[in-house]
Amino acid sequence: MKQYTYELSFKINQELKEIECEEENIFNKAPKIISLLENTFIELKEFICTYKFKNIEEEIHFFKEIKPQLFSKLIYNRKIYCIETMIPNGSIESQNAYLRSEQDHLKIFFDRNLDFYKYYRTGCTHLDRYYFVRGKPDIQLNLDTFYFERDPKFSTSFDFKVSKIIANEMLAIYLNEKLKALNNSPNSSNFSSVKKKLTWTAKKTELVEQIYAWERAECFDYGNTNIKEIAEYVEEVFNIDLGDFYHAFLEIRERKGSRTIFLDKLIKFLNERMDELDNK
Repeated sequence: MKQYTYELSFKINQELKEIECEEENIFNKAPKIISLLENTFIELKEFICTYKFKNIEEEIHFFKEIKPQLFSKLIYNRKIYCIETMIPNGSIESQNAYLRSEQDHLKIFFDRNLDFYKYYRTGCTHLDRYYFVRGKPDIQLNLDTFYFERDPKFSTSFDFKVSKIIANEMLAIYLNEKLKALNNSPNSSNFSSVKKKLTWTAKKTELVEQIYAWERAECFDYGNTNIKEIAEYVEEVFNIDLGDFYHAFLEIRERKGSRTIFLDKLIKFLNERMDELDNK
């Protein structure tokens, strides 16, 4: 199986590169990519449905790593094509609103699947035999409705969710880039007139601490905003790419001792500054 899946992945990546080089227009490119991936998935399914895994470890590896890496590409490209066909043709403001609503959908997905996201992204394995082995799942598991429509020979209880996580992480990057390009347009009312940007040079997690605190304290627009919008604004103002700040926040939550290291440090520095002025 290892040789077969390696050769299949290599072949797909080469063909995807060829399509990317040949087509620039998303409406020409996306259907070709989707068709290629759908046909590949049919081929992979036929192989797996007749293949007998050597052991449980090989089965887990396939459904946790190999299948999601391929399926996530299909999910991602289908969603990109849908977004591009549905985005409004009107004002930049209406396009902004549409793209931000898509970001909100991603936030809802990650919030609803926070525990599993943490399990998967931190490399945990203790529940893999429940998540990534075919067969009747534990009824207490939080399953996607998709699970009940899947082919039991080609699906486990959580391989689709891993595919969605990977696809949505790629989609988050796509939406961020789309919004940046839109808002940096000369026709945009958000076009910056600042001659020089200040660049955040401290740790990204230190900025993430503040963003989540600001959102909770409703510091912007009387609370009528969300983490995504604040993060995008901060990225633009401070000339930084925060990357996967949801994951950064998970790491902050997992800290031992104080979880607000940077905010604690700011309090200390501010008090020292005021004490110095008081003593002059």
